[in-house]
Amino acid sequence: MNILITGGFGYIGGRLAKAIVTNTKHRVILGSRKPQKIPVQLLGVSSVITHWDSSESLDNIMRGVDVVIHASGMNAKDCEDDPDMALQVNGIATANLLMAAIKQKVGRFIYLSTIHVYGAPLSGRITEDSPTKGTHPYATSHQAGEDAVLIESKKGSIEGVVVRLSNAFGPPVYNDVNCWMLLVNDLCRQAVNQQKLALNSLGRQKRDFVSLTNVCSAIIHLTECHLEHADNYLFNIGGNWAPSILEMSQKFSQRYAKLTGVVLEIKQNQDDNFSFFDSLDYSTEKLTSIGFVPSKDNSVNQELDDLIYFCLKNKD
Repeated sequence: MNILITGGFGYIGGRLAKAIVTNTKHRVILGSRKPQKIPVQLLGVSSVITHWDSSESLDNIMRGVDVVIHASGMNAKDCEDDPDMALQVNGIATANLLMAAIKQKVGRFIYLSTIHVYGAPLSGRITEDSPTKGTHPYATSHQAGEDAVLIESKKGSIEGVVVRLSNAFGPPVYNDVNCWMLLVNDLCRQAVNQQKLALNSLGRQKRDFVSLTNVCSAIIHLTECHLEHADNYLFNIGGNWAPSILEMSQKFSQRYAKLTGVVLEIKQNQDDNFSFFDSLDYSTEKLTSIGFVPSKDNSVNQELDDLIYFCLKNKD
């Protein structure tokens, strides 16, 4: 099977490519806006340039592709800074890529969306049937991309799959990937480079965290499984684990101390007035109902350990 991963040199795209190469016999093609050197661990993988403003170019890169995993998009900070561009990249570009995939008779199109379409702050039980209330440009632009995929899927034009990812963590494949604003990754950079762990709040907010190992396993499952028994192709991907930010920071601190012998104090922002800290249950039952079996708790420790080793090796 030929799998095209857009954003293939990014955070999730890079890890996903590595997981597919390591664990399957599928052929991987990485899509990127500019020429990139393929790293040693991905030798055998090919790459193509994605010209998002050219329908002819998008048609060409779709030829011979069986599955598209669309992992390219703007992050939350960039979306906030430029909402119009967020809609263009996360919404309109997704629709253009989808149309090219349909034209070239690609079998399946998997779009990586976000938990943030459900709104903020998140609390209680959240399933795929929960209302989407996100108002941040990161959420609304991803919602536009989702709508394009699910509409065409419902029409039968393509198997259009949408996955809503919670808070993924773990080491990237490439050191220069823009992933260090994410909470756990940021904690690791702070620990290694500054010997501190400073939070922007008291850390009482609950978040669902999921290891990148489980994210990649789930997406690979969605490329390979039969979907005819699903009522629609929308799936949550999470870790079935929603500690507070402080609890996750403490978990990280424990792993860091175990590996390095260094105990770091966690400094909370005492000026934080955030008082909302209800429980959160981000349901992944729909995904498991089609045969996906996530790794157990050890995947959290292993992912944290791998992240710490990566940061130590690539210390600034």
